[in-house]
Amino acid sequence: MHRPMDEPPNEVIPSAVRAHPDEQPGPWPTGSPAGGLPDPARVDPAVLGVLLARHGWRRRGGAAGRYSRWTPPGPPGGSTSLLVPDTTAFPDSEDLLGEALTALARSAEPWAREVLVSLTVPSDEIRWRREVPEPAGGAAAWTGAEQLHGAARQILLAGALAVRGRAGYHGARHRRRALAALGSILIGPAPGGRDLTAFVPVEAGRPLAVRLYHALHAAREAVDYQRATGGMEAFDTAVEAGVSRELTEAVIALVRGSEGARIALDWAPAAGTPDGCPVRPEPVEFSPGDLPALRRAGARYLRDEPAVTVRITGAVVRLRRSGPRGAGIVRLRVLAGAEVPHVRLELDEEAYRIAGQAHLVGLPVRVEGRLESRGGFRRLTRASQVVPVQVDEEERDRLMKSLQENVDSFEEACTGE
Repeated sequence: MHRPMDEPPNEVIPSAVRAHPDEQPGPWPTGSPAGGLPDPARVDPAVLGVLLARHGWRRRGGAAGRYSRWTPPGPPGGSTSLLVPDTTAFPDSEDLLGEALTALARSAEPWAREVLVSLTVPSDEIRWRREVPEPAGGAAAWTGAEQLHGAARQILLAGALAVRGRAGYHGARHRRRALAALGSILIGPAPGGRDLTAFVPVEAGRPLAVRLYHALHAAREAVDYQRATGGMEAFDTAVEAGVSRELTEAVIALVRGSEGARIALDWAPAAGTPDGCPVRPEPVEFSPGDLPALRRAGARYLRDEPAVTVRITGAVVRLRRSGPRGAGIVRLRVLAGAEVPHVRLELDEEAYRIAGQAHLVGLPVRVEGRLESRGGFRRLTRASQVVPVQVDEEERDRLMKSLQENVDSFEEACTGE
């Protein structure tokens, strides 16, 4: 029995985003991923005011030029108001800011935690909302929350892939680096499967947020064009904006089973508005009626993405053939030449022998061929010019250790099975 030669084409996306502190019960946790309560001395009152207004707070006067009184959303008198200094120029400014932050930290309201996250780590905020019926039981709400979380992660991954390169279908290309780029994002809970917020730190994630803004609006325009004219040409030009099969599949996952979904984006007030984007981006909405166009676009992207000519250097990690002689199948762990983790290729008898010898002595091989889109860019066709590659002792020792950890592959290489 041999293990599968390739990963499944539609593997589950691992959760590369971190839990929002709102996942934890009670008041603002001092050990939260956001780094604890913000330092009042480092908080800009203007930024705090923008964040409060974003969450529905209203400015209700105060001492002109010194501080403003902010009241929370909801009926008057429902919650304590906040005094926020207009500047940090007065002796009591830091004290007022400290009191305001403490009041927010003690609040059980989700928006209070979101304000604190944005102050601690300047972040662009992406908000998803799914219009779903009121669930009859807790299980339905839990399922909806899982669906919303999964769709949001797929959308973020699609944006990270588009930052790495424009393509109608990315497959396995750039996937490792795209997933790594999601590591700094904070993502919140999705109560009832309706609302979810992700905080994308500006320092590391601004390119992702900007790319998603352009890609989502381009996808919306392409869907509108297809529904109005029946033509798919707009999806071709939308690739340059970041639209891909990965994004269309993510939007389908978001909308499926709902009455519609909306994605809104707010820029971090501390960082300002990125070039080429509006100060207050309009939300993007998708409905169940958009799903046929999105499915057709995804199939078109998958079908039309061309193969790529590459020269790959990789470590041989698996060999298989039906007998002691003849052609065989080889699997390489890619070290250089392509943004994929592994490739599968078929080699003639001579090239297979070279690959087997390199495998036994712990040397990588270099091979030229065509990286095919079918199967997610995991298969190399027209393989030629297979040669061992010399590496330094440290790298060779590491490859040999990897070989020893894969005894089944070693036995296959020796027996020719």
